[in-house]
Amino acid sequence: MTGDREYDGIILGAGHNSLVVQAYLCKAGLNVLCLERRDVAGGGLTTTEDVRHPGFLHNTHSFFHRALNQMPWYRDLELERHGAVYLEPELNVALLLKSGEALEWWTDFERTAASFDRFSPRDGETLRRWRDDFLPIVEKILIPEAQSPPLPKERRQAILEVSAEGRLFLETSRLSPLAFVQQEFEHPVIQAGLLFFNGLREVDLRCPGFGHHIAALLASTGKAQMCIGGSARLARALEGAVRESGGEIQLQTTPREILVENGRAVGIETVEGERIGARSFVASGLNPQQTFLDLISESHLPGEWRKKAAGFRFNLIAPLFALNLNLKAAPQYRATPDIQKALMVILGLEHFDFYLDIVDHHEKGRIPPTVMWGSCPTVFDPSQAPEGCHTAFMWEKLPYHLGGNAANWDREREIHGQAMLDVWCEYAPNLNDAVIDWFARSPLDVERTFPNMQEGDLLIGAFTHGQIGYDRPFPGAGHYRGYLEGLYLCGSCCHPGGNITGLPGYNAAQVMLSDLGVSADWVPDPIADVLEHL
Repeated sequence: MTGDREYDGIILGAGHNSLVVQAYLCKAGLNVLCLERRDVAGGGLTTTEDVRHPGFLHNTHSFFHRALNQMPWYRDLELERHGAVYLEPELNVALLLKSGEALEWWTDFERTAASFDRFSPRDGETLRRWRDDFLPIVEKILIPEAQSPPLPKERRQAILEVSAEGRLFLETSRLSPLAFVQQEFEHPVIQAGLLFFNGLREVDLRCPGFGHHIAALLASTGKAQMCIGGSARLARALEGAVRESGGEIQLQTTPREILVENGRAVGIETVEGERIGARSFVASGLNPQQTFLDLISESHLPGEWRKKAAGFRFNLIAPLFALNLNLKAAPQYRATPDIQKALMVILGLEHFDFYLDIVDHHEKGRIPPTVMWGSCPTVFDPSQAPEGCHTAFMWEKLPYHLGGNAANWDREREIHGQAMLDVWCEYAPNLNDAVIDWFARSPLDVERTFPNMQEGDLLIGAFTHGQIGYDRPFPGAGHYRGYLEGLYLCGSCCHPGGNITGLPGYNAAQVMLSDLGVSADWVPDPIADVLEHL
């Protein structure tokens, strides 16, 4: 097509996955434009200054990044050089009980096991056994699979059934997380903690096929991390990598239509009417409904594809409610001194039955009894608040359709924010005097800020109803390619899913460069070869 401008490729949306794709393609010598409707790139990698209280910085969407500096794209794109530096505190997570006891996860595995022992020696031994049995599976199967385009389900299963590690993985996967935890662990607090972490991954704990998530959690060496200066530092580092390689990011630009000629995606028309050409590809970091229903004319897409996109399901239990505090002093919990140095603190979770109650409330559109988790970033990084002061936050999983209507959140947001603060003060009484000010964000606020996170779903798509692996987001689109020639998907709706992993973008870049006939020395070995050599 002939447009006002032309590039080798155009990427829609400047979330972190899109920036990962763009950086790799630009390093390979392609001229790539990324279009973003907001006035800042990075999607959920957001760090904002409280306009009412200068100097107080808040990570309003994304904060905990698991093993981020171990990701291959972090290394390949030299993001530490571009300013993204990570901390991984030794006391990584603490589940704090009303009694003052705590279940602790440390970067030192034996200290974690010792915490399990205090609740149940038997569970401590179970933890050690599963860690030893599953560590090779994490290293040889789960990590390579997450960092590669997925295999078709039948081929994957046939390969895995050949090896002992593969068979144990498949056997464990057949269970639901709930069944695995109830089968393997006895203490209700340990069961609660493990299921809550599974819930952070947004997989329905009742759903068969995900029991391995718990075992992988026990064996994983990568723990929660935080970016010095705030999560937005990672976005700025990705921007730096893109621009250093010659890429262009255009903000405050909304696409109206993906232009198609002879069955091929050839460019974008913006809402302002500008037509921008793409010689080789258009890649979308948006959700499937935005990509296939909103941006592609019905005449260019078969009805079956439109039906599949319309049927894409979002997570029931993903939406988050956030409470952010400006503080004179950090929270002081009624617990052992170690707890004050925990990166993540979980409050309100006393028994694994609590989680089942949370799911029930989500299904009915009601607010459950408060179970929340969060951090005080300034304990580890004082730069995020004025000298001597702190910022802190708590997140809670709450239904998007509150009382059957998401608009109810505009009435309930401040009320529930105060209720969360009251609960927080029960665990950290000094907050009664330490709070300078606070604000809250509802699941509806999340969707308003990030429309691709429909229904407040930060993972952009459930992992139920077969929306996993080669069939994510739906059958036919699970290999990062859209129906049209030259059309690709690169966002969290793709394998391996949401959260700040960058892996949908990393994997999409592998597929796109292969289709374009461009070699790259960073591309890992084909996943089939890796699994066949177990």
